[in-house]
Amino acid sequence: MKRFSGLNRAISRATQPAALTASPTHDRILHTAPYTTTSSSSPFKSRFLWHHAIANHSSGHWTRSAAANAVAGTMMFSVAASTLAEEVHAKEAPSKNFNPKEVVLYQYEACPFCNKVKAFLDYYDIPYKVVEVNPINKKEIKWSDYKKVPILVVDGEPMVDSSEIIDKLFLRVRPGTPDLGLEWRRWVDNHLVHVLSPNIYRSPSEALESFDYIATQGNFSFTERIMAKYAGAAAMYFVSKKLKKRYNITDERAALYEAAEKWVDALNGQKFLGGSKPNLADLAVFGVLKPIRYLKSGRDMVEHTRIGEWYSRMESEVGKSSRVMEQK
Repeated sequence: MKRFSGLNRAISRATQPAALTASPTHDRILHTAPYTTTSSSSPFKSRFLWHHAIANHSSGHWTRSAAANAVAGTMMFSVAASTLAEEVHAKEAPSKNFNPKEVVLYQYEACPFCNKVKAFLDYYDIPYKVVEVNPINKKEIKWSDYKKVPILVVDGEPMVDSSEIIDKLFLRVRPGTPDLGLEWRRWVDNHLVHVLSPNIYRSPSEALESFDYIATQGNFSFTERIMAKYAGAAAMYFVSKKLKKRYNITDERAALYEAAEKWVDALNGQKFLGGSKPNLADLAVFGVLKPIRYLKSGRDMVEHTRIGEWYSRMESEVGKSSRVMEQK
């Protein structure tokens, strides 16, 4: 694996005016965790590819990333974990026919799509282990032909793509129950995630705030962590401006507030989109927003929109994580 020769070189390459190019099969931007990907067997291909923020990405997974990119995602979606309500609320009990012996999630801690899966597992109180994947060498998933996250292994059966994972689990947890929130789940993947990066990296200070957290999370070496924090923040600040243009966003905060208000309007006065209890769409929105909730962008969103009460209810309903901590 080739190493970066220095911070200046990484930043200069990361911010070259290279054209943003989308994958022909996955023309979507991973705003919330803009790692980049390569098709080479080399994890870095000897340079940052931050200007490829439009990467081989689908609504349900993240692909191979350069060091800083990987770090970027790691940060965005796990900050709120420590703020979950202490009070344990009644959760939805899964079907008695679904009682797996072992569930293992291969993830990046801040990946929005990994957090969608975790929101589902936590809400249905399904115990699971976590394997944090190093986004540079991906050694933790060398056993898999599928080199993206999340990967969920249920009693030896691998499942991939967050939406497909949730679909399969829901059929086992709630057999015969229709997914009444499908339209809004698609909105999460096709719209909501697109407004996040321009907000997270809106200013140099916000970019550094994001990467400061990212650099302390995930499975990274010390060198990777330092490079990711500073080179990543600088690169993504410039990339976010290109993302705004691509998605016709003139005011990133206004776009975020509009999305939050649209979601609240969809609730139509109910506690949740699912009524008295969250449905899969509630869990998807919650999972995607969870990591930004306590960043400046998330704090601003709660202050200037009506989404805060719903989010607090979701924290209480999802409750404590059902993650099984490994004994060391």
